[in-house]
Amino acid sequence: MTTTKSRFALLGAAIVSATLAAPVITGGLASARPGTHVLPTRVMTAEGPVQGAVAGAARTFQGIPYSAPPTGERRWKEPQPVRPWSAPLDARSPKNACAQPTDQPISIEGGGSEDCLYLNVTTPAGRTTGRLPVIVWIHGGSFTYGDGATYRAAKLAAAQQGAMVVTINYRLGAFGFLAAPGLRAPANLGLLDQQAALKWVKRNATAFGGDPRDVTIMGQSGGGYSVCAQLVSPGARGLFSKAIVQSAGCVGPDGSFTRTQAETNGLAVAEAAGCDDPRTVDSCLRHRSTTELNKASGSGHDGYRPVVDGKTLPEAPSQAIAAGRFTRVPVLHGSTHDEMSGPAGLDEIMTGRPLTAEGYTKKVTEQFGKDAPAVLAEYPVANYPAPGAALSAVLTDSEWSTAALDTQRALARYTPVYAYDFAEDRAPYFKGVPRPASFSLGTGHMIDLAYLFDNDLFEPLDAAQAGLSDTVTAYWSRFASTGQLNGQGLPGWKQFTTRGPYVQRLAAGRIGQTDFAADHHYAFWNALALSR
Repeated sequence: MTTTKSRFALLGAAIVSATLAAPVITGGLASARPGTHVLPTRVMTAEGPVQGAVAGAARTFQGIPYSAPPTGERRWKEPQPVRPWSAPLDARSPKNACAQPTDQPISIEGGGSEDCLYLNVTTPAGRTTGRLPVIVWIHGGSFTYGDGATYRAAKLAAAQQGAMVVTINYRLGAFGFLAAPGLRAPANLGLLDQQAALKWVKRNATAFGGDPRDVTIMGQSGGGYSVCAQLVSPGARGLFSKAIVQSAGCVGPDGSFTRTQAETNGLAVAEAAGCDDPRTVDSCLRHRSTTELNKASGSGHDGYRPVVDGKTLPEAPSQAIAAGRFTRVPVLHGSTHDEMSGPAGLDEIMTGRPLTAEGYTKKVTEQFGKDAPAVLAEYPVANYPAPGAALSAVLTDSEWSTAALDTQRALARYTPVYAYDFAEDRAPYFKGVPRPASFSLGTGHMIDLAYLFDNDLFEPLDAAQAGLSDTVTAYWSRFASTGQLNGQGLPGWKQFTTRGPYVQRLAAGRIGQTDFAADHHYAFWNALALSR
């Protein structure tokens, strides 16, 4: 989420017919477990009936509106109630992603639409007894890119414990997090959208077999920072009972903007849109098209964050969590072992030439200035299989791992915490993106998601990776159900405490405790920060 992290992004309708009059069941119902009750594919929500489908062991409902379209006069307005319907809504294919630039591999083709406040529900195809825990997935993308529907959740929903998984869209970029001087609009519409989706879950989980009192919010990267913000936001209280944060340091530098920071960025957007007169900026921006606003807002990963506005986000999550001012629910928190391996290998991928030892020294010096000699002494290139691997470790530990451990320690003072390091040596990678030849990328940023969801961004899993995926989805669904990680057939996982900072290594054939602090040079980075 910093400038260095931003470079990472360089890597990498069903037809409504008379069939809606009867339940639609497709795929292998034989996949449902013996003795289970096959769940209906038509469900009556509080807003109206929806028609989904079954494929294999999963039941899906896609493109369900949870708020009115934020278009026209509703642009930059708080989410509004959706208009109820009476005829069955065809929920067998996804609807629009939210408007976003199209310059990155994680962008949605076509750039999405402002009419985008939809969610998707996946459950097991059958259920024996009891209600399902609910997992609400908040996608990442630096608050600028992505959507919920691309994260197909069948394997997480059908994992050992079973879950109702809800993947959501929320307004992004200039439509969800713009704070420009003179613009009469809330600064955190994207966070308010997420809360509106959680309220939809509260109203409708029971209809899908879920338990509205057992809701886990889960997000990665920008979605993880969203979870950090919702832990602090008064408007989210009572809407969830557990939280999963992946690759986001709630206690760290990247989680939010001050109002001044946000308005400085917003002023640049207004000027780029030709709306630089403070007396007319509101009217001017509202008359700009979706395309014009996307163009004016630029691109990349540094322009938008949740804004400390005194209302939706009363204070920075890093401050609030460190002080214990947050919703105290069990938290599963972790990162990937090689978060920055992609940027570290970028030059080699683009030029075909591996990073040299001299190049490594130069990059560290550019990044750390007067602290570079200490960093180079702590991470001597001779200790790594290649200079690129050394650079990956330096960037990962300084920008991600230290914040991860700080977050876990801060949370553990007030609430139960389970911590992990996703450390597969040779994980799948982004489909069609070359890898550097001089070193292994390990498990980089976003790659853990290949084990939790089906997403066309990633290469398919091999047999060993598929086994790890089964274990990880079982852990995650177990946590969503009980707030703990231990269960039948799963390797033991102890709680992280301030006295016993237990971190679970997640890797095929190597699941168990790891010394995260030593592995990621935490003492060095902590001492370096204190010396500044």
